[in-house]
Amino acid sequence: MSILSRLFGNKPQASVAGLGLPCPAQTTYVVGDIHGRADLLETLLVQIDEDSEQYPDAVCVCLGDYVDRGENSAATLKTLQDLQTQMPKTLFCLMGNHERMMLDFVDHPEKRGGRWLRNGGLQTLASYGVSGITEATSEERIIAARDQFLDEIDPVMLDWVRKLPLQWDSGNLIVVHAALDPNLAPEAQDDRVRIWGHRDFTNLPRQDGRWVAHGHTVTETPFFGASRIAVDTGAYYSGVLTAAKVSPTGAVEFLHT
Repeated sequence: MSILSRLFGNKPQASVAGLGLPCPAQTTYVVGDIHGRADLLETLLVQIDEDSEQYPDAVCVCLGDYVDRGENSAATLKTLQDLQTQMPKTLFCLMGNHERMMLDFVDHPEKRGGRWLRNGGLQTLASYGVSGITEATSEERIIAARDQFLDEIDPVMLDWVRKLPLQWDSGNLIVVHAALDPNLAPEAQDDRVRIWGHRDFTNLPRQDGRWVAHGHTVTETPFFGASRIAVDTGAYYSGVLTAAKVSPTGAVEFLHT
């Protein structure tokens, strides 16, 4: 049975408390930064689909940075939007800083466009058929590229990106794109920290028993420890897209392309 017709079930499942371990309410797959690698996303989703057959309550959370750098941002967004529309209680998509930069380009091209172009936006535009610009393009040309981009991207898609949440929680597991401030409660976090990071996040473990699964910061191999689960393995250049499988028992495994 294909991944499009069978990803996971939706029934809730009670978590098993574990001392010092991440214990979501159901088996949770957390997918790292995709960055336009629609090919790797498809491969990893098939792996998750097969692995999840024994976990009918499983859910999948994609933690942002679907666009930029890789060559197929348009296809990546389309795949995720289609799947989430079909399975809104099973597949959850969060916003990353690259989606935020793309929206800033749309809303304020003359002020924010250059930053996006310098950080992979050129590849996203190309995937929508917008070309003829560079990182040093004039302000006038950036505005014209924005207008062309708006002609090409489905308004429904753009609205979907705008509404992407910044955080997903289950049990004592929190999923965000970049980080949480380890000194603050989850509900007291600044939105910028969730998508851009925090200076203390990687060197100061949380003391409240919460675990944070995140991407944003590239690591050669996925990491599990010190209240963090890191899954950004630089898919757009390494060819390795990683997902963490977090079980209600506290077990953490990694799947990758």
